[in-house]
Amino acid sequence: MRDSSPSPAASDPLEPVPREFAAIMRPELPSLLQEIKDEVTRTYPEFVPAFTGPQAPYVHAAIEQSLTIFVDQVAHPSLPSPLRDEMFRTLGRTAAGDGYSLDALRGTCRIGARLALRRARKVSRHYDLSPLFMLSFADTLFQYMNQLEGLAIEGYMEGNVAIQDDQDGLRRRILRLLASGNTAYALIGELAERAGWQLPEEVSMVALSPDARPARTSLAPDVLVDLTDPQPALLLPGPLDDARRESLGHALSGTLAAVGPTVALAAATDSMRWARQCLALAESGIVRDGPVVYCENHLVTLWLESDPALVQQLARRELAPLDGQPATRRARLIETLRVWLATRGTAAQIGEVLHIHPQTVRYRMRNLDATFGPQLTDPDHCFATEAALRALHLRQSAAAPARRPDDPARPPVTGGGVTAGRRGRARTGRPGQAAAPEWR
Repeated sequence: MRDSSPSPAASDPLEPVPREFAAIMRPELPSLLQEIKDEVTRTYPEFVPAFTGPQAPYVHAAIEQSLTIFVDQVAHPSLPSPLRDEMFRTLGRTAAGDGYSLDALRGTCRIGARLALRRARKVSRHYDLSPLFMLSFADTLFQYMNQLEGLAIEGYMEGNVAIQDDQDGLRRRILRLLASGNTAYALIGELAERAGWQLPEEVSMVALSPDARPARTSLAPDVLVDLTDPQPALLLPGPLDDARRESLGHALSGTLAAVGPTVALAAATDSMRWARQCLALAESGIVRDGPVVYCENHLVTLWLESDPALVQQLARRELAPLDGQPATRRARLIETLRVWLATRGTAAQIGEVLHIHPQTVRYRMRNLDATFGPQLTDPDHCFATEAALRALHLRQSAAAPARRPDDPARPPVTGGGVTAGRRGRARTGRPGQAAAPEWR
């Protein structure tokens, strides 16, 4: 149990600094906070996941607390800071658990001190503060940053002790390092040796829903498991063969999960990223072949859903010729265009997909031909329009309830009793153009 009494570094009083300086520095804190984060991630790229991943809000809050409390203690030197103290110990424990080096942890504290002093000097020039004052401020600042560094180191040592002989903890560290893209392979190799785990040449990362509790007995001993992270995950070493798939299905027992593509060990972070994206698509209903979803079967969907705002912009541009149409008519024309682009089928084939009469298809396609003109035979426009419509259709399908193939409630074929007209011959365009469809 940790001694609850404050450490000597944390209990030393700050040197006196004029309280008026607190009021001057407070408006500087938000931009200073961002500057510190930017410089830390530039100097120590391995810390990028800490500032962008699930822990990012906590890290942000810890730095914000440290800056705010420093200013507050300038105004009120006796002000206690138990929340700040525990936050920095927790940061140290987390850094140890995630495999960051102690030198890197110390370096981040020194970056904060250097940038805070540089900002204070800039402010002092604006307010024409004396050099003697700045010397006093610098002493106070570095004393304060030593306190923070001491708290973080204390937490780091606690974290190291907790995981040193914990095999599951070591394996979780390996999984997190690989999933986050950490390239400290010497450290990963050392952890693997201590954990008795052989580094594989290739891996498949698995993203689990937060409530997942896989049966460990159904998983092979070499599978890495981390259920303590807010985004629980597995690492499957080696080829993703039928035996792996079967054991994974048994272990998850109906729990929603997404399996990333098999990649080289160095690309584990990509497999993890795609698996988490695919899991989100499964949770939203866009991907429906769960409970265990394999990314390899949904690569195009992952691509189309990687930037929804950009897809909306693309759709807005490509479908602009239909903007003047009434909403219902526009929706029907868009759906007909989507099916034609996807199938390049005849009027009869498109009608079968849409459950409408071929003559209705021809009528709609003549409208589309008149509205879009050469755009319908331009390969670039056709590709862009099809990509946008596929992405929009995925989302619309996710919003609608799933329907069984034998569901009698499917839309009836319209236009009964109307005979199909003679099919026209396909037009040919200039070289590089797509041939016009046979809808006439």
